[in-house]
Amino acid sequence: MNRRVGFAAVALSLSLHSDPADGAACAGVTMPDETVVDGKQLVLNGLGLREATILNIDVYVAGLYLEQRSADGRRIASSEQLKQIRLKFVRDVGRDDMASNMDQGFRDAAGSNYDKLKPRFEQLKGWIPALRNGETFSATYRPGKGLEVRHGSKLLGVVAGADFAKTIFSIWLGAKPPNPGLRDGLLGKRCG
Repeated sequence: MNRRVGFAAVALSLSLHSDPADGAACAGVTMPDETVVDGKQLVLNGLGLREATILNIDVYVAGLYLEQRSADGRRIASSEQLKQIRLKFVRDVGRDDMASNMDQGFRDAAGSNYDKLKPRFEQLKGWIPALRNGETFSATYRPGKGLEVRHGSKLLGVVAGADFAKTIFSIWLGAKPPNPGLRDGLLGKRCG
């Protein structure tokens, strides 16, 4: 192995991971390598950093948990598997700002299905709280049950439909993510 390539691989590994027992890290946020949902073990597929404005201000670190790792965003979003996206905020975000950003992402991800899915999205949007630095917002898809939305440990609600869950996950994994580095990180590439 080329010594320079070997050093770069070690440096990259150290920048993305802390102690293996602690999990993966990005932008000062550490998420566990695994989580358990309904008795089923999910693995961390990747971490992505949401940056906003032309100044690339860090907003949150997202972690994607799946039954099996994958680098195919479209396949992940449409898969009928237990999956979770977890957002850990690194700055305060107002409720209206979060709802507005999700609205644009949802429109892009839904495409021609937007009108059909809009009532369910409006329901979810109504649950979005102001999010503070250090807080977590998550969406967990359970096949046959729907998309469970939580603010920290507080259940906000469940939205039915695989079509809705696919669209929500496509916000981050589809063709028009909030920023390309976010999607790349969630798909297992370097976070940042």
